[in-house]
Amino acid sequence: MKLFATILLLALAGTGCSHFRASRADANLLPPLRPYVNGVARELDRVHAERRAVLDAIAADITARLAAGKSAELTFICTHNSRRSHMSQIWAQTAACYYGLERVSAFSGGTDVTECNCRTVTAMRRAGFSIEDATTGDNPVYLVRYADDRPPIRAYSKLYSADANPKQDFIALMTCSVADKSCPIVKGAIARHAIHYADPRLCDDTPTETTAYNERCREIAREMFYIMAEVHRRESARTVARRP
Repeated sequence: MKLFATILLLALAGTGCSHFRASRADANLLPPLRPYVNGVARELDRVHAERRAVLDAIAADITARLAAGKSAELTFICTHNSRRSHMSQIWAQTAACYYGLERVSAFSGGTDVTECNCRTVTAMRRAGFSIEDATTGDNPVYLVRYADDRPPIRAYSKLYSADANPKQDFIALMTCSVADKSCPIVKGAIARHAIHYADPRLCDDTPTETTAYNERCREIAREMFYIMAEVHRRESARTVARRP
């Protein structure tokens, strides 16, 4: 049995990016979302080498929480909590579901409050998410569904310290350079990582608007799936190592 475990561990360690392509048939994602997700899961080897260092560090922090028997809560922080932080939250939660990481939860917030931009909602709908307008007004609440058996994500602009978000022992992920500079210390965070993304807002109301939002959506999806795939790999290796 020990020999079998050793062989399996070596196989897991030596698969390189191939382990990222393993699908999870038991992930009950919405049917319209599955083609997009399956495509993302097959292209994780396209994540740039320089990005993998920070993404691997995030995966290590998540794995450490899970190994300690705790939950891993991620808060994605942007300036206005209107575009990149919401995309990151939604894709991180979807990826955690896909890889069966039940104790990983994603949140988002800003250093200021505006609204979840309608272009963000439209881009996520194009990817296959079911999004319902739950309220109206200057800062509407959207209910984002990615699976039939999971509660929807409530997407609206809020401060990262809002009541809906964790206050202690969360992993802070800075999705924009402005918020990263203006908020060098995130109160309550046990770890902080900068994962800046180009702002699609710069292309609003231009001929490249749709392309910009689609590209940012895909890039963020790919990197969130990379993180969760790496956590899944590490968790699987740890489970094998514990076997007698």
